[in-house]
Amino acid sequence: MDCGDEVQKAHCSISHIGNLGLQALWYFLHFIVSVWYLALWATHALESCLISSGLLKRYKALNLANLRYLAIVIESEEARQIPKVIELLNWLATIGVKRVCLYDSEGVLKKSKDFILEKMTDATLFEGIDENILLLDQEQITLEFASISDGKEAVTKAANVLFMKYLKSADSGGSQEEPIFTEPHMTEALRAVGYGGPDPDLLLVYGPARCHLGFPAWRIRYTEIVHMGPLKSMKYGSLIKAIYKFSMVRQNYGVHKISIVRVRGHPSSMLQFGAVPWTNREICSSSQQWLLII
Repeated sequence: MDCGDEVQKAHCSISHIGNLGLQALWYFLHFIVSVWYLALWATHALESCLISSGLLKRYKALNLANLRYLAIVIESEEARQIPKVIELLNWLATIGVKRVCLYDSEGVLKKSKDFILEKMTDATLFEGIDENILLLDQEQITLEFASISDGKEAVTKAANVLFMKYLKSADSGGSQEEPIFTEPHMTEALRAVGYGGPDPDLLLVYGPARCHLGFPAWRIRYTEIVHMGPLKSMKYGSLIKAIYKFSMVRQNYGVHKISIVRVRGHPSSMLQFGAVPWTNREICSSSQQWLLII
């Protein structure tokens, strides 16, 4: 019995020591990771201050030739911070960005557009302006307001347009082969229903989520997506850095075709689209593959 008790005590002691060792290892790794993230935060904060102060010369002259249209996606809760949104827009106007789309999923910014336009004295509202006009030089900043409801309605209407076009072609004795719709067909359908806005070249996401929060997928086929962190901690230097990095990127484009499939047992308005446009930029590859089921 004495021998068994000694073995049991030794086993308990070893287990206790092992648990303490694992716990100490966990705290050590947690400390290392915390220090690493703290160092990254401090580095980014210092870099942002240096950029804002103009000490880093390479960020002084930004080439905005490729940034014809900028999208700002803000998480809906943070979008209620209207003064911060106005401050962000003033920064963009100072930098020289002239065409901006403001988006949040719940439409908070769209409801506040009158107040925002009132505070932005040099801003005009985007109301179906032709894309060729947007390419011209302009003095005022042009603002577009969008929400997730715009995307759902646009997809539904565009799907019906394409499907009715397919039905008319089939009824007139055309080819019975499965139709192939390319990107121009989809763009034409969206414009026909009044949702053919320009594609943003760069999309900046403000909020905790690292995604586009429901921004219309067909408008970000070749868009660079950058997560900027919470709106309340936005920094002027970080904004300049994001635009500078975009201006230094060269994009190669590829296009896949769009197919339309009739689903048996469903109404004629039920369509399935598959589109896979892509760029060679890894940062937005995950957001460029999309499947729309209406």
